[in-house]
Amino acid sequence: MRHAGRIDRLRERFDALAIDALLVTTPSNRRWISGFTGSAGVALVTRAEARFATDSRYWEQVGRECPDYSLVRVTGANTGIAPGILEGLAGVRVGFEPAHMTVAALDSWTRAVAELPASSRPVLVPAPRAIEDLRMVKEPEELDALTRAVRLGDAAFGHAADHAAPGMTERDLAWLVQEYALRHGAEDLSFGTIIAGGAHGSLPHWRASDAPLEPGTGVVMDLGVVVDGYCSDLTRTIFLGAPDERFTRVYDIVLTAQTMAEERIEAGMTGAQAHAIAAEVIGRAGHAEHFGHGLGHGVGLDIHEDPRLAPASEHVLRDGHVVTVEPGIYIPGWGGVRIEDQCVMENGRLRTISTAPKLDLTRGA
Repeated sequence: MRHAGRIDRLRERFDALAIDALLVTTPSNRRWISGFTGSAGVALVTRAEARFATDSRYWEQVGRECPDYSLVRVTGANTGIAPGILEGLAGVRVGFEPAHMTVAALDSWTRAVAELPASSRPVLVPAPRAIEDLRMVKEPEELDALTRAVRLGDAAFGHAADHAAPGMTERDLAWLVQEYALRHGAEDLSFGTIIAGGAHGSLPHWRASDAPLEPGTGVVMDLGVVVDGYCSDLTRTIFLGAPDERFTRVYDIVLTAQTMAEERIEAGMTGAQAHAIAAEVIGRAGHAEHFGHGLGHGVGLDIHEDPRLAPASEHVLRDGHVVTVEPGIYIPGWGGVRIEDQCVMENGRLRTISTAPKLDLTRGA
């Protein structure tokens, strides 16, 4: 990854943010700007240099992963508060990440700054979205990692779905996803796998339980894996047996909504306009009250990041954005259907990265 270029792009934003340096404490932002994959450390980018503070567990790792940064060696247990990284910055406006820094952490940094000698006492100021706005447009190396994550997630779904059968539990099916993903190169799962059988399908974020899968019911499978730090996100809804008329009708509505959205979303639209495409299809079919979440979200180092495709989203879509498109219908007492692809905006249109099948609905018949 090209971290020196990212540092330059961040510096170009300093004037607009009214800062002269940025203190980066959010793990995914820290990794994006520095390349550091460890769990503890603080990055600082000034107009003239870049510093990274961490404890002895990671000194060698910083040397390997963060060649654009000078190491600030921290001793003690609290690497999250490292006032030594601010040495020599008297009066400098140092931005912090207000959306991610807790009140307690800001209080600790404020007290630590006050205890510094006058020659190293900067001014802490909020710098909202300093890195998040840069992260929305994915670089070629990021798209490569995301594509490999999607491919592995697709394969994990196929493996698990091929073994889905009445009588096994939701947790059994989730384990098949996890086992396959980890055996075939995933660093981790993007999130706890959602396996929602039967009536559980009406709960969009249900977690796999010990409930057995029943014949003649749908199963919502929502899963993701991490490859080189980047996440995938996929949802498919299968049916155990021959799909009945109601399931087929609901499935067709959701698939139509997704297909129309993927075909019609284009660069220059807001996230709200993109969401409205699918919402209109579902609403005209009489299920407006059964689709309550946003159409999609950005995916990258975090499983949920900007831009958002949702009724209130003002994000303007552009080339390089990677988003999910995941309409759903959720009917309490019956179940639900959600279909989700991961897509990238290229040449003004969405290109679907996900390849997992959608129309082969029968499993374990």
